[in-house]
Amino acid sequence: MSLFERYLTLWVAACILVGIGLGHLLPGVFQSIGAAEVARVNLPVAVLIWLMIIPMLMKIDFAALGQVRRHWRGIGVTLFVNWGVKPFSMALLGWLFIGGLFRQWLPADQVDSYIAGLILLAAAPCTAMVFVWSNLCDGEPHFTLSQVALNDLIMVVAFAPIVALLLGLSAITVPWTTLILSVVLYIVVPVVFAQVLRRFLLAGNGQARLAATLSRLGPLSLLALLATLVLLFGFQGEQILAQPLVIALLAVPILIQVYFNSALAYLLNRLSGEAHCVAGPSALIGASNFFELAVAAAISLFGFKSGAALATVVGVLIEVPVMLSVVALVRRSKDWYQRGATIHPLQGSNS
Repeated sequence: MSLFERYLTLWVAACILVGIGLGHLLPGVFQSIGAAEVARVNLPVAVLIWLMIIPMLMKIDFAALGQVRRHWRGIGVTLFVNWGVKPFSMALLGWLFIGGLFRQWLPADQVDSYIAGLILLAAAPCTAMVFVWSNLCDGEPHFTLSQVALNDLIMVVAFAPIVALLLGLSAITVPWTTLILSVVLYIVVPVVFAQVLRRFLLAGNGQARLAATLSRLGPLSLLALLATLVLLFGFQGEQILAQPLVIALLAVPILIQVYFNSALAYLLNRLSGEAHCVAGPSALIGASNFFELAVAAAISLFGFKSGAALATVVGVLIEVPVMLSVVALVRRSKDWYQRGATIHPLQGSNS
C-alpha cells in the first residue's frame, strides 16, 4: 500500500471531523447539496462514487469473467451470509440491544422504529463501495463485479419479502425508483464508462498506457472517497451533535453485525479452501450495506424524522471507518488464511 493508503484511517477521521464541523457551521450549504437528488439518490455523491470506482472497474477484463466459475464456493458463501444470515442476525441484535439492554436510554416511542431501521439496513447488501474495499484488500475484481451484479438481481425480488417477514408487515413499499436508479448510477454507468475508457487506452498495444492511467487515477479515487465522507457527515452534522447518545447506542448492534458477518464469511471461505483474493471481498460484501436504499426505504415507510431513518443514517456514519478496519484485518491475516487454505483438499483449483 502507498503511504497515503497506509494512513487512510487518519485521513478518514479528519474528514469526519471536518464534515461534522462544516455541517454545523454551514447547514444551508449542505442542505442545498443534499437537495440535488433524484428519487432520493444524491447526484453529487453519485459523481464522487463514479470517481471512486471507475479506476477499479477499468482493471476488469470482461473477457475473463468466465473464470469466476472457479470461485463458486466464494459466491455461495457470500450469498449465504448476505441473504441467509445478515438480515436475521441484525434483527436479533436489534431486539437484544435496542429493544432490551438499551431501551431505558432511548425514546420509548422510537424503539420499534430504531429496530426497523436496523433491519432495513441489513437487508440491502452493499454495491458500489464494495469495489473500493475489494481494491484495498487486493480482491479478485472479476469476482467482486459478478457478486455485486448477482446481489443486485436478488435484491430486486428478496428485499421486500425479507423486510416484511422481519418487520411483521403485510406489505412493504419498496422505493423501486430509488433501487433501479441507484443500480444504474452506481453500477451500470461507471461499468460502461470504465470499459469504454479501458478499450480506448488498450487500442494499439496500449497496456503500458492503461497502467500509467490507472496509476494516475489511483489517488483521485481515494480523494473522492474522502470528499464523499465530508459530504455525508456534513449532511448529518446537526443530527450527530443533537443526539450523540442515541447514535452511539444504535452503532453497537451495527458494529457487532459487521464484524460477525465479515468474520463468518472469511472463515467459511477458508474452510471451503477458497483463495484469499476471493475471501477478502466476500467478507467485505457480506458485512457492508447499501445504505442509499436503506435510508430511502426508511423514509418512505416511517418518515424523514423517524427513528428508522436515523438508524439507517448511523449505518452511513460508521460504514467507512468500520469497513477500513475490516480491510486491515483481511490484509494482516493473509498469511494465517493461506496456511489453513493451502492444506484443504478443495484448494487445488484456486492455486
